[in-house]
Amino acid sequence: MDQVKVKQTLTIALNHWNAMSRASGDDAEESANAFEAAFYRFIDAVREWYDGLGSPPQTLEQLLELPLMKELTDELPAPLYLNFETEAELIVERQCRLDEDKYD
Repeated sequence: MDQVKVKQTLTIALNHWNAMSRASGDDAEESANAFEAAFYRFIDAVREWYDGLGSPPQTLEQLLELPLMKELTDELPAPLYLNFETEAELIVERQCRLDEDKYD
């Protein structure tokens, strides 16, 4: 997975985030579900990118210092940063979150 794909999946997730923040009524649940799916596609893209690194960082701190990660985290709204950090830590630990364990 290349960096362009990771950035594209982030852009899609952020578009869904913005749509969700504007949604109300019946659209709210649909927007929230679309955002959640897009966010986890983004996380999967980050995982694939990480797995493709020749010598991947061994700690969350090292991962977050990489130029791509700095670029991504600069774009994340504050409420999403903690979720991203949690998922990034799982990536470094080579753990996968089960679908039912993902955020609701």
